[in-house]
Amino acid sequence: MASEFELIARYFTPVAPGPDAGVPLGVGDDCALLAPRPGRQLAVSVDTSVANVHFPADAPAEAIGYRALAVSLSDLAAMGAEPRWCLMALALEHNEEAWLAQFARGFHALCEASNTALVGGDVTRGQLAIGVTVMGEVAAGEALTRAGARPGDTLAVTGALGGGAGGLALWQRGERDLGHPLLARYLKPTPRLVAGMALRDLAHAAIDVSDGLLADLEHVLAASGVGARLEPEALPLATGLREALGEEGAYRAALCGGDDYELLVSLPGESLAEARRRLAEQGLALTPIGTVSAEPGVRGVDVGGAHGWQHFPGGEP
Repeated sequence: MASEFELIARYFTPVAPGPDAGVPLGVGDDCALLAPRPGRQLAVSVDTSVANVHFPADAPAEAIGYRALAVSLSDLAAMGAEPRWCLMALALEHNEEAWLAQFARGFHALCEASNTALVGGDVTRGQLAIGVTVMGEVAAGEALTRAGARPGDTLAVTGALGGGAGGLALWQRGERDLGHPLLARYLKPTPRLVAGMALRDLAHAAIDVSDGLLADLEHVLAASGVGARLEPEALPLATGLREALGEEGAYRAALCGGDDYELLVSLPGESLAEARRRLAEQGLALTPIGTVSAEPGVRGVDVGGAHGWQHFPGGEP
């Protein structure tokens, strides 16, 4: 059985980054040394993915590795940041090298696709969980935040909604065809990195839809001190969602389901056409779904008090 350090050397020590990677010292020492570009701010985020909380423990190892990085990169996308580096801490119940090889393949595939260098981490024994810290760069003063939405802005989302919740529902029913569009959306979501960078100079505010559209919209409204009116009939639903969950279930998944990792943006109406043109060049839709108002609260939808995922819900039991 391989030791912790052998596992790191075998599966999580990539080829030395090139001279443009900004990594004077990578995996193998007590710390990595990184060199941000002049005039850039660092955008840093961390996410922990726990088996049977954030993903099924029996999901394909390659998808688990890919997904653990994807959900963290989605936070960089929401800020309009360019990904540069990541750290990964892995807790394993069992040292199964066949599983590790597939996990590493998925993780490294997205590293390569997103131009993100793995520069350090840790492997330990415990319940299966993956902690991923991502670091990106954005020109000083240009990062998108949750706090810029203005009354009169258009609210719009990239791609389609409800696919994450729909895929989870299918998995729980026993569906294992990984080619199914909903399962693909759930197990291997696409962080909208290029879209975030393309909208950086057009949007007033942005957030990634991880906990559900309503829950994440409320984060933007609270940070910006505004309200919103949604148009539920305008919500772009993921392919196959109605067939999987029915009409009512599909809209509930789109509003409250989470795990979509699309971007929700607030932008001036006069910028919508240009924003849609830029994303169309990437083959990605941008759909207006409502407007920002001065009056607090969210109007236009009624989901019976459900808003989205919370690990520790507040209020009365």
